[in-house]
Amino acid sequence: MPWNDNANPGPWGSPPSGDDGDPKDPPKRPTGGGGPRGPRGPGVPPELGAGIENVRRRLSGLFGGGGGVPPGVFAAIAAAVFALWAASGIYFVQPNEEAVVTTFGAYSRSELPGPRYHLPTPIERVEKVQITSLNRLDIGGTGTAEGDVPQESLMLTSDENIIDLDFTVTWRIAEAQRYLFATRNPEDALKAVAESAMREVVGKTELQPILTNGRGKVQLDVADLMQKILDRWGAGITVVEVQIRNVNPPQEAAAAFRDVQSAEQDKASAVNEADAYRNRVVNEAKGDAAKITREAQGYREQSVREATGDAARFNSIYDEYRRSPVATRQRLYLETMEKVLAKSNKVVLSGKGVTAPVILPPDIFRPRSGPSAAPPPADAQPAPVQKPAGAPQ
Repeated sequence: MPWNDNANPGPWGSPPSGDDGDPKDPPKRPTGGGGPRGPRGPGVPPELGAGIENVRRRLSGLFGGGGGVPPGVFAAIAAAVFALWAASGIYFVQPNEEAVVTTFGAYSRSELPGPRYHLPTPIERVEKVQITSLNRLDIGGTGTAEGDVPQESLMLTSDENIIDLDFTVTWRIAEAQRYLFATRNPEDALKAVAESAMREVVGKTELQPILTNGRGKVQLDVADLMQKILDRWGAGITVVEVQIRNVNPPQEAAAAFRDVQSAEQDKASAVNEADAYRNRVVNEAKGDAAKITREAQGYREQSVREATGDAARFNSIYDEYRRSPVATRQRLYLETMEKVLAKSNKVVLSGKGVTAPVILPPDIFRPRSGPSAAPPPADAQPAPVQKPAGAPQ
């Protein structure tokens, strides 16, 4: 068969229409299907090529027909997506919060309250932690029979007694960074520390103080021990308070322990009454002692002042006596006689230089003992006077 015989197409098929074998004519691009160089391009799967053609036709319809999509549209879409991605890093920190920013999972910085910005995800992430809120953790149950957890509440005392103890821990976050990164699960770690500390303190304390008046010391010791352990771990947690909500003795000895508690209450009541009586008696005795002391001080002051006055009077009289001894002696004599005879019923008259009889008032001989003393009646007869035997008549 000649090489230019087109009647028989041979195994490669007929040449394309219009191709008469003239080498001067440019080759025409095949339009038929099949073969590796179809309309989808080389190496493109049929399904992906059909999808690309579909998207291209839709975009061409949206942006002006068959002219294609302008390059500026893709740039605008990319810029809008980038702006939204960059704006996703804006966030706000509340007054009771602290934000912890991590870069690819590693701690980067801490942010205070206010509007803040971080590089968008996945470069940086932010986690907010409430640092001023008080948190509560119940251990041993919720206080009801349904919520009781014996694995947490049953503990052994130093005198080998078992008690059922429920308590509550109040805590807050002190450092957000350490709270997030020091432990895998901070609340579980805090619960384990609280239970361990309570068991240690109860194991060193006898049963009776825990049931009666030793709860306050147990609570303080547990809070102090918890804080030391958490600080050693660097957990960033501050223990505010530990409060024992419920504590019960072993079930078999519950009645006996109730009697003991009642006796302790009676004892405390009796002690309080005795203290009140003691305070009242002691205060009264102190008042009486203070009164006696003040009276003694007043009497001492009075005696000292009187003695001082008498001494000053004696000194003045002595000075007068030194200047005029006779007149001073006469004046002292008269003053002394006046004091002695002030209440006397006798009248002493001096007869020197008297030429006429002295007439005394009628009431001169009345008793001087008091103003209410009445004179004897006028008709009173004097009692007869018995003379001794042998006396002259």
